Amino acid sequence: MRRLLVCSKQDLPSVNMKNCLLNLMDWEEIGSCEDGVMLKSDNTYMLSSDKWHVDFDNVVEASCEIGIDPELVIFMSRHSSKSGRPTLTVHPLGNYHGNDLGGLPEKLVKAAPHHMSEALRSISSINYMEDMEVAFEVTHHGPWLDRPTFFIEIGSDETHWGNKDAAEILARVIAENKKSDYPSVVGIGGGHYAPRFTEAALSRKVDFGHMIPNYQLESSDDEDIARMMRDACEATDTKIIFLHRKSMKGKDASRIRDISESEGFEVTSSSDFDLITDD
Repeated sequence: MRRLLVCSKQDLPSVNMKNCLLNLMDWEEIGSCEDGVMLKSDNTYMLSSDKWHVDFDNVVEASCEIGIDPELVIFMSRHSSKSGRPTLTVHPLGNYHGNDLGGLPEKLVKAAPHHMSEALRSISSINYMEDMEVAFEVTHHGPWLDRPTFFIEIGSDETHWGNKDAAEILARVIAENKKSDYPSVVGIGGGHYAPRFTEAALSRKVDFGHMIPNYQLESSDDEDIARMMRDACEATDTKIIFLHRKSMKGKDASRIRDISESEGFEVTSSSDFDLITDD
């Protein structure tokens, strides 16, 4: 698989991850275009650009201009939150409604559930920083592109962005990232950091693609919720919904189940997936 790693030279964690990868793998420069310089290591390519990630809608076109048509795109990035909690995150891309942070309104980028969830598990297994949390984030922000994609990030504010230990951990995860073969699901419910989905992916044989949090559901009617479900399942290539029932009132959980089933989706929870064991 041709993997494209994207480094923004404006983004300190992105640059630090790139520098760690330069030490972990053997690279050669293979070309450049107006939007950046491309390095190659076997089937992994790394494009360094002056563009901010969320604005890099033409990243695939830039890569193809250099002669590389990627099958998977991984953006190396910082993560920002008001909480300032030190966190290592992965998340899918797209917008369920508006596009205040890039991308297109009501458009989801193809998810990479098997690579993204395996990356989360790898981060958790090798994270040696006691104060650093590991979490999914739900689907949000741009850019828009037509390849399976996920972000891998260091957060959550400027006091953590320059952490070179965090960059080393994520660089190792990227270098060793493999594709799992667990069932893929769309997560529905919970908050932005999706603790239930994170816990499930770390303990159960299930891979998460797009995730729809409660804050996207609360102001939406049934038709809008059905649209989000269809888009999320299509972009995750699944017909399975993982419902976080305990994050919502009983009547709301029943409503989501009814809409899911009316759309032909299977509704599941953690007990429907086997535990991950050491053997």
